[in-house]
Amino acid sequence: MKYILSIDQGTTSSRAILFNDKMHNVATAQQEFKQFFPKSGRVEHDGNEIWSSTMETCLGVMKKQSISAEDIIAIGITNQRETTLIWDKKTGEPIYNAIVWQDRRTSQYCEMLKNDGYEPLISERTGLLLDPYFSATKIKWILDHVDGAHERAKAGELLFGTVDCFLIWKLTGGKSHKTDATNASRTMLYDINKCHWDEELCALFDIPMSILPEVMDCAADFGETTLLGGSIPILGVAGDQQAATIGQACFKTGMMKATYGTGCFALLNTGADLIHSKNRLLSTIAYRLDGKVTYALEGSIFIAGAVVQWLRDGLGIIEHASETAKLAEQADEHHKLYLVPAFTGLGAPYWDPDCRGALYGLTRNSGPAEISRAALESVAYQTRDLYEAMKQDIPHAVNARLRVDGGMTSSDWTMQFLSDIMATSIDRPIITETTALGVAWLAGMRAGYYPDQNGFAENWALEKRFEPEMDEKTRNSFYDGWHNAVKRTLSK
Repeated sequence: MKYILSIDQGTTSSRAILFNDKMHNVATAQQEFKQFFPKSGRVEHDGNEIWSSTMETCLGVMKKQSISAEDIIAIGITNQRETTLIWDKKTGEPIYNAIVWQDRRTSQYCEMLKNDGYEPLISERTGLLLDPYFSATKIKWILDHVDGAHERAKAGELLFGTVDCFLIWKLTGGKSHKTDATNASRTMLYDINKCHWDEELCALFDIPMSILPEVMDCAADFGETTLLGGSIPILGVAGDQQAATIGQACFKTGMMKATYGTGCFALLNTGADLIHSKNRLLSTIAYRLDGKVTYALEGSIFIAGAVVQWLRDGLGIIEHASETAKLAEQADEHHKLYLVPAFTGLGAPYWDPDCRGALYGLTRNSGPAEISRAALESVAYQTRDLYEAMKQDIPHAVNARLRVDGGMTSSDWTMQFLSDIMATSIDRPIITETTALGVAWLAGMRAGYYPDQNGFAENWALEKRFEPEMDEKTRNSFYDGWHNAVKRTLSK
């Protein structure tokens, strides 16, 4: 038996998963790592801990399955997007902690650029909005705040990369400084129309182009590693949300998926057409295969699964994530709470980096059950916000079904409420680890071990479909209450 090793480097943990010849997950190793919150609105990771946890999970999953490097055909890598690292070209040592995608430290700088009229240019070239979420302002912050960093970057001593790029560089012993088109498209420096780094944008942010990696297709030769006991090629790379889109086999125009991890990200396949949203969604590269780009509209929710972590670690009202659904079922249905989880601002379609979370409707009888229910409901409300924006942008192209994946989808209560509030079918696949599956397929397909795109799509299998049961009057009343809560929360 031969395997594909999928590295899934996420926001709160690193995982390694082995997929067999049937594309089934046969073994998993996972390791959480520390989150750093040095100031309000700031989120960082230790780049060395990202690397060590990745290596330990790879070695751990191989040991668990009792295999060697000779049994692994190829490696696929998927990663938390936008998270930014700059490291020493000779030593591989990061010059500063990784600045995480959730980080909002550059919000004032982004506001200044907006006021100076740069957002239309950035949106036209990159498909993105001018927001701290993306890598460009994080790169600039590191270069501006680490002594001598600008000079060293210009001298060719430093390299930039998103997490995939950093891992590739480390895995190949510094021989390969590469990323893929999906991760490049999230930096706010990459022209997704012409598919190259944009010189004018790099100049705007004062970022030397010499620190940028080579951009490849999602299925390509990214180099090889010998650190796992033998030579293994890295053949598939995609940012986590694009990897999930691939893993969900959303290859046809109009197909849509939503992934519920730390945040929630909904992508709608728009095919060869680059659609510029009129409702503050992002235009992005869904994937690039054989030099051909497929685009998507994306809606980004910053807090999804993280709201359950907050219930556990912040409030201490649960010990395990699985308890939230049970508590939600016990909540008083007539006691209507709304939680707006703007812990690091609100993403699409609001894009307000300065507003903060709020809980509305509290009474003396509000308790853990009601708060848990409001937390789960907030994810469904935010998903509907994205869905409505997409329907307005391309009303005739959006399918009536939503494919879902990620940790929160294991909760039947949450998925049923999602179906009810969206008034659409929710399809949960048998394989919910679609992010890791997506890059496993990319690597396996590139190696000739897995089927082509059509064959892969035929393998997608439904585990459960949730159909709306809520009446329209109740649905509209709930959703109107959500909009009222958001309106009260926005900073401007």
